[in-house]
Amino acid sequence: MLEYKIYVGGEFIKTKIQLEVLSPFNNQIVATTYLAGKYELEIAINKGKATELAMKKMPIYQRYDILMQISSELQNDKQRLALLLAKESGKPLRYALGEIDRAAQTFLVAAEESKRIPNEYISIDWTPAGKGKEGVIKYFPIGLIAGIAPFNFPLNLAVHKIAPAIATGNPIILKPSRSTPLSVLELAKIIDKTSLPKGAVSIFPMDRIAGNQLVTDTRFKKLSFTGSPQVGWQMKQEAGRKKITLELGGNAGVIVSNNADIDLAVKKCLVGSFAYSGQVCIHVQRIYVQSQVFDTFIAKMIEGTSSLKKGAPDDIATEISVMIDENNAKRVESWVNDAILDGAKVLHGGKRQGTYFEPTIITNTKPEMNVCRLEIFGPVVTIEKFDNFEEGVAAINDSDYGLQAGVFTDNIHELNYAFNNLEVGGVINNDVPTFRVDHMPYGGVKNSGFGREGVKYAMRDMLEPKLLVKEI
Repeated sequence: MLEYKIYVGGEFIKTKIQLEVLSPFNNQIVATTYLAGKYELEIAINKGKATELAMKKMPIYQRYDILMQISSELQNDKQRLALLLAKESGKPLRYALGEIDRAAQTFLVAAEESKRIPNEYISIDWTPAGKGKEGVIKYFPIGLIAGIAPFNFPLNLAVHKIAPAIATGNPIILKPSRSTPLSVLELAKIIDKTSLPKGAVSIFPMDRIAGNQLVTDTRFKKLSFTGSPQVGWQMKQEAGRKKITLELGGNAGVIVSNNADIDLAVKKCLVGSFAYSGQVCIHVQRIYVQSQVFDTFIAKMIEGTSSLKKGAPDDIATEISVMIDENNAKRVESWVNDAILDGAKVLHGGKRQGTYFEPTIITNTKPEMNVCRLEIFGPVVTIEKFDNFEEGVAAINDSDYGLQAGVFTDNIHELNYAFNNLEVGGVINNDVPTFRVDHMPYGGVKNSGFGREGVKYAMRDMLEPKLLVKEI
């Protein structure tokens, strides 16, 4: 049986508490690792703080080389790492391979951005008092960072915290999900082989007490959290004066205009709705289709959904597999059943078997239903019609969330209207809100988050500007 030591303060160690990582597909043990507590966290904090000066003084070329080395090693070991990720998370292998590619790309982007740490020159003599003076603004690393990553993209969402931290010269302690810690512990092995100071990066799952200390401990200068809104907003209240980034998901919507390419829209929406069983924070949950093309879109969407290949996550042909655990599958089942009792109509799917929930299409829903109002985080999509484009935009906005939205239209006026009026962090034209590349700014409004990820934008929040005013 595989065993993974946890990475604490630059050393791989065991603790007294063993953690079994189970496959969501067959409930078999994938590997064992260890759970850390306050003792191990204190070691990591002290060693991380001890590296702050070395990280701050590390020359850019060295940060660049480290990030490039990590990127290269991830890419070179892609097949093995993707298979492990698929087994621990239940993510189909085709998507696990894509996640390894993205993680490698994120480190590559961070390497490039490490060469572009911002600095500014400012004229001070705009007023008489500033005569003979000039200003220089330099950006410095803020210090020790706490990162908390979720189960659904266990490697790449962790990397979106680790790579910007290295690029800006900050140490970081990363807490992965207990359900899916293995791929990021493999990353720790790669990081350990670089020239980073030992203790600059620590990676380990922890108990609830230690996890809460990541939020409250004043020795951390920033907290970056990806997870549920309920947990995230509570963390913001408890985080004190430290900087904080919250990426909290939503119930992303899509608008399909009557002038859109319907085949393209269906093709994209199938992936956006059902990839990794909808366990994606920008999963397509609500689709609004203009009335003229509604019936055509529905028929094609049902046909496409019916052809999705169900199977084991480690089979490259599998398109849809299990959810992360049975409790979440049961939750999705109950929300769908509640919608049916309230008048919704299931056009495809709707049934659960263990951790597997069928790809499901629902219509005749109401905005107040859980399947519409909350983040379902499962393979369920609602499809409703609208008459004019403004109604479609209003329907998307009728939500407590606002992460990203997809707009299928070839009409520039509709696209401009959508961009100017949708209450979201990003609008994706002729694609689904599930679209993300790792250098773009990423985050939401309303209940969907606070701040932005995307390497350059994450880096900005890990730096502190300092002004020098001097004589010319």
